[in-house]
Amino acid sequence: MDLYTEGDPIADAKAPDGPIETRWERRRFEAKLVNPANRRKLTVIVVGTGLAGGSAAATLAEQGYQVKSYCYQDSPRRAHSIAAQGGINAAKNYRNDGDSVHRLFYDTVKGGDFRSRESNVHRLAEVSVNIIDQCVAQGVPFAREYGGLLDTRSFGGAQVQRTFYARGQTGQQLLLGAYQALERQIGLGNVEMNARHEMLELIIVDGRARGIVVRDLVTGEITTEMADAVVLASGGYGNVFYLSTNAKGCNVTASWRAHRKGAYFANPCYTQIHPTCIPVSGDHQSKLTLMSESLRNDGRVWVPKAKGDNRAPRDIPEDERDYYLERIYPSFGNLVPRDIASRAAKNVCDEGRGVGPGGLGVYLDFADAINRLGRKAIEAKYGNLFEMYERITGEDPYQVPMRIYPAVHYTMGGLWVDYDLQSTIPGLFVIGEANFSDHGANRLGASALMQGLADGYFVLPNTLANYLASGPFDKVDASHPAAVEARATVEDRLQRLLAINGDRTVDSFHRELGQIMWEHCGMERSEAGLRKAIDEIRTLRDEFWQRVRVPGDGEGLNQSLEKAGRVADFFELAELMCIDALHREESCGGHFRAEHQTPDGEAQRDDERFAYVAAWEYGGTGQPVLHKEDLKFEYVHPTQRSYK
Repeated sequence: MDLYTEGDPIADAKAPDGPIETRWERRRFEAKLVNPANRRKLTVIVVGTGLAGGSAAATLAEQGYQVKSYCYQDSPRRAHSIAAQGGINAAKNYRNDGDSVHRLFYDTVKGGDFRSRESNVHRLAEVSVNIIDQCVAQGVPFAREYGGLLDTRSFGGAQVQRTFYARGQTGQQLLLGAYQALERQIGLGNVEMNARHEMLELIIVDGRARGIVVRDLVTGEITTEMADAVVLASGGYGNVFYLSTNAKGCNVTASWRAHRKGAYFANPCYTQIHPTCIPVSGDHQSKLTLMSESLRNDGRVWVPKAKGDNRAPRDIPEDERDYYLERIYPSFGNLVPRDIASRAAKNVCDEGRGVGPGGLGVYLDFADAINRLGRKAIEAKYGNLFEMYERITGEDPYQVPMRIYPAVHYTMGGLWVDYDLQSTIPGLFVIGEANFSDHGANRLGASALMQGLADGYFVLPNTLANYLASGPFDKVDASHPAAVEARATVEDRLQRLLAINGDRTVDSFHRELGQIMWEHCGMERSEAGLRKAIDEIRTLRDEFWQRVRVPGDGEGLNQSLEKAGRVADFFELAELMCIDALHREESCGGHFRAEHQTPDGEAQRDDERFAYVAAWEYGGTGQPVLHKEDLKFEYVHPTQRSYK
C-alpha cells in the first residue's frame, strides 16, 4: 500500500551558524527592523489567546503594530493554557545546584530523544531566564522560599530544581499576567479583540498569508479579515484521541486549514502521553483530568509485586510493593521523563499488576512525604491539586494513595517553521504548541509554558519585524478574488455538513476515531496496527460524510456545526499521524514502535536513517509528500538515552 511520496529535502535557511551561544544574538542583530512610525501602518492577525498568542498580541501591540486577536472562547483568559498546573522551567540556578543555560539546553535535547534542533533549543534555554523576570514584573505570584527568592522544584528529565511555580496554578497565573498585558493594549485601542470567533480558512494572496476567514460563533456571520501577516497560536491537536487532558474545544482546524493551503505539517506522530492523569472511570467520560507532574517530587509511584493483588493499598506491606520507577531508574527515580514513566506504567499494568477498575492504574503515594514534612507542608505545595482529585474521585489523597494512569496530553508535532518561526507560507508565523520546533520527540515537563512565553514575548516580536520590513505589501481587502474564494470555500463546507442530515451524532464519530487512534497510534504502535488504523480511519471518514447529523443551521449558535467541522479535520489529521508513525521505523520519545525496542524494553532509535524532521506537504486527493529536514548535532551528540 503506497501511502505517501517523497519530495525534495527541506532546510532551515534562517538558522545562523557559528557558536551556538551567540546565534540568537546575531540573528536579532542581522534581522531588519521596522521603525516605530511605520509599525502603526501595519496590521497583524493573531489567532489564539493562550500563553503564546496572548503574550504575542500584547507585545506586538506594545511595539506599535495594529493587532487583531481572535479566539473561540468567551474570553481570552479561557484559553487552555489556564489549565497548566505544575510550573515553568528557567535556567536561573537560584538553587546553586549546577544548573545553567547549557544544562537546560542539554536536558531538553536529550529529553526530546535527539529529534529537535539544537539552535532552537539553545535559544529557548537562553530566553527562559528573561521570562521569569518578565512575569515577576507583571505580578505573577510565584512561590517563594523563606529567604525571599523565588522557589523552585524538580520536574521529570532533570537532576536540578529549575521549575518555578505558583502552587498548582502556574498556567493560570501566567496566563492572567499575559491577559492583563493584552487587556491593557485592548484598552489603549492597539488590539482589536474578537472573542467567540473561529478561524476556518487562511487567505493567500500572491503567495503570502494575508488574512483569515472567521465565523462568529454566536451569530453565525462569516467574515474575511485582512492583515500584513498572520500568526497562529492555536494550540495542539491532542483531542484527535477524543479522550485527552485538553479542553473539549481544543482542535486542529486553524493549523489544518493552513496545512491545506501549503504549510507543511511536521512530525504529527509525536504525541505526548502524560503519566499522571486520573484513570478513565467509564464510557461516559468526554475528557480526562491531569494531575500535575510536580506531584512526582514528593509522591512515590508503586504497584503490588504480585499479580491480581486487590487488597487496599494500606493493607499491602512495604516488602510487597514495587516502587518500579525507583527500581528501574535509580538515578532519576520517580522523576524520569514523561514518555518513560508512561510506558513503565503501561508495562506493569500489562503484567496484571495494575490497580483500580480494570487494572488500569498505579499508585502515587504521599505517605512518606506527609510523615517526613507534615501535612501542612504538603497542603502548601499541592493543596488545590489534592482537593481537585478528591472532588473527582471521592477519595482523600492525604489518607489513601492517588490512582493515576497515562493519557494524551501534549503534541510535539505541529506546523513546520524555520528559526524565525515562519511556516512554509511566507507571512504565516506559528508559535507555541501549534508549531513543532523545540521539543523533539518528547517534551520535558514545565517546558510548554516556557516555549509559549518565549515565542510570544521574545522570539516572534524580533523575527516578525524582519519579515514585515521586506514590505510594504500591496493593500488588499475582502473584495480580492483570493479572499472571496476563501470565504466561498468556508460557506460551501458548512452547507455540505448541514446537508448530510444523517443518523449519527458528531460525538459518536469523534469517540470512535479516538478509540482507533488510542489503540493503534497511542502509547505503542506497530506496523500491523497502524495499517489497520489507516483503513479504519478511511472507512469511518467516508461514513462520517454520509451519516453525520448536524441539527439546526448556520445562522446562529450551533455547537454541533462547530464540532462537525473540527472532527472532519481530525479525520484527515489522524490518517497523516498514522502514515507518519508507520514511515518512522524506529522508537523515539513519544513514538514507540513495538518492533524497535532494546532487550530491556527501552526505545531504540535509528539515527542513521531517521535523524530528521518529517515535514509533510498536503497531497489533496492524492498522497501526502514527505520532505526531510536533516538534524545536525554539534553540541549534544546522540547517545543511548538512559535515566538509570
